[in-house]
Amino acid sequence: MTSISASTTSLTPRPHHALKKFRNQQLDYQTSFGQFVDITLAYLRTKRSEPSPLGAMPMHTLRMPDLPSDDATTLVRLGHSTVLIRIDGQYLLTDPVFSERASPLQWAGPKRFHPLPISIEELPPIKAVILSHDHYDHLDKHTILALDRKVELFVTPLRVGGHLRRWSINPHKIIELDWWQQVKLGTLRFTATPAQHFSGRGLRDRDRTLWASWVIEGSRERLFFSGDSGYFPGFREIGERCGPFDVTMIETGAYNALWSDIHMLPEQSVQAHIDLRGKAMLPIHNSTFDLALHDWHEPLERASSIAAARGVTLLTPMIGEPLALNASTTGTAWWRTQPAPEQGQLAWQP
Repeated sequence: MTSISASTTSLTPRPHHALKKFRNQQLDYQTSFGQFVDITLAYLRTKRSEPSPLGAMPMHTLRMPDLPSDDATTLVRLGHSTVLIRIDGQYLLTDPVFSERASPLQWAGPKRFHPLPISIEELPPIKAVILSHDHYDHLDKHTILALDRKVELFVTPLRVGGHLRRWSINPHKIIELDWWQQVKLGTLRFTATPAQHFSGRGLRDRDRTLWASWVIEGSRERLFFSGDSGYFPGFREIGERCGPFDVTMIETGAYNALWSDIHMLPEQSVQAHIDLRGKAMLPIHNSTFDLALHDWHEPLERASSIAAARGVTLLTPMIGEPLALNASTTGTAWWRTQPAPEQGQLAWQP
């Protein structure tokens, strides 16, 4: 029987709560008509050489025996912001998206660059799924329903659990937390922490559910998962209150100066890691879907250059490649070794 206890750090008043909605601490993010025009023009005018991989993207097909059999904490990027975490002998999964497209429709919208490194059927039992917010590239209905039988608990920001309940997930399996609230599951503790983003899955539900980053603590290691966020002073506060972190999993992708308030540029991602007092940084939110105007490999290339200049240890495993925190390797520049495509081949096709 899992031991569950929740505690709340007092936030009176809660400045991120508005009437029936939530808001950021540092800014009120709204897209004006002028910004909409600028973004539309940018999409029409920007020329890119590789919006998606030209050939088969290097990746590792994961098998459970590949994971260390000792008690080492291990991370496996499964794509985008989906990370399989083994900590204290338990498995966690962040923002799982196993569908072909990050979209409400499976015949339209951003299509994944690579096959799944592991199927849902092959996954081990999952102690908890950690959700950061309700955008389609982070909360996928088909994946949640397929995972349900393998998952003990879903841990979400406030009101995100409402989506799961509408999809017939057992309400007793859902834990919803406000910023700075905690839940303890056996030896694991999860703390919902602030992020600078927004939420909504349709035209009329903007900001009605909360967005969050997460502190994940085991008996030995402390991890940070950013979800989606612009750069803001909250990272320093999280680092002071909850750090230092053995690993930070930081959004590094789908960025542009036009929307940097809610998606960090790579330079800001590295700075967020430093603010958080992280020992090693795992860039996430890249290499699976085309969601911005940069080439697919640019986030990892820029982050690698910036991390080297600032003395930051960057973890760059291939998609599907297990990385034990006690290992000496940090990964390779695998995105530079993409094989040449065969004649007529543009990208992986399912």
